[in-house]
Amino acid sequence: MNSGQSHIPVDNTLGAAYIGVLCAAMLYGVSCVQTWFYFNRYPKDVWYIKALVTAVWMFDTVHQALISHTVYRYVITNFDNPAILARMVWSILLEVLFNGFIGLLVQGFLTMRVWRLSNSNVSLTAIVATIVLAEFVAFAIQSMQLHTWIELGRLKGLSMTVNALGVLADTLIVAALFFFLHRSRTGFKKSDTMISRLILFTVSTGLLTTICAIASLVSILVWGKTLIYVAFYFSIGRLYSNSLLATLNARRAIRGLGEDSDELSFSLQSLSKLGQRQLTGESNRPTNLSIKIDTIHEFVRDSRCVDQNLP
Repeated sequence: MNSGQSHIPVDNTLGAAYIGVLCAAMLYGVSCVQTWFYFNRYPKDVWYIKALVTAVWMFDTVHQALISHTVYRYVITNFDNPAILARMVWSILLEVLFNGFIGLLVQGFLTMRVWRLSNSNVSLTAIVATIVLAEFVAFAIQSMQLHTWIELGRLKGLSMTVNALGVLADTLIVAALFFFLHRSRTGFKKSDTMISRLILFTVSTGLLTTICAIASLVSILVWGKTLIYVAFYFSIGRLYSNSLLATLNARRAIRGLGEDSDELSFSLQSLSKLGQRQLTGESNRPTNLSIKIDTIHEFVRDSRCVDQNLP
């Protein structure tokens, strides 16, 4: 780079994007392990769940390749060509679309869980589905309208809309699942323990994507002229895929909490009245009545939503 050229700050631009690629790569490694674990542990899952996992993993792989190409193109191939920084590489435009595909598939799956747990609540499911589709449309529009970083600055409102819709969709899904799972409590210790684990698991996995989307939104608001938000943006798709895989892979462990029956046994000792015993000539031996109550828990509908035939 010529000494006469003005200094272009890269710490909060390409540096932030580089950090985002590293974080996304680590999460991609986790998703690969989880995908392998899923196909080894649940080989009898229905075909469309397997197809969902395969599609999410493929989109994850393509997205990781695209963002890696983006940073390599700017930092390595054109390290001495600052003029290239003015234009957006094709791969960063395409990765936005694949990020949208991942979010659409995972949030669509979670929307179906809301549908099943809510006993086919059309109004609630329609609201969640509309927000999820609106988020994907915003992703698609953003990916098609950008050519330079200056244009990206002009579309700040659209970028904020994408993240705001993501936060809203995740919050609604988590809140709905929490409500319906909590309402499914039976009063029995083991089933309630299973439901509590499901609630904790649902909230924790949904919270990660929500926090990432909020961090990206705040970064756009506070540091709108930098690429700090890209560090979060690159990772959000990976968080979606890992939340899906973690949900599928945890089914057997959570189901194990409810397979055993709660057994309540008690004995009622019935003593005949002294006068009755004398009149009937029955033995003075007390009569023992043993009552045994077995409650077989039906596994919570939420954890079976991927085992049964979903619409």
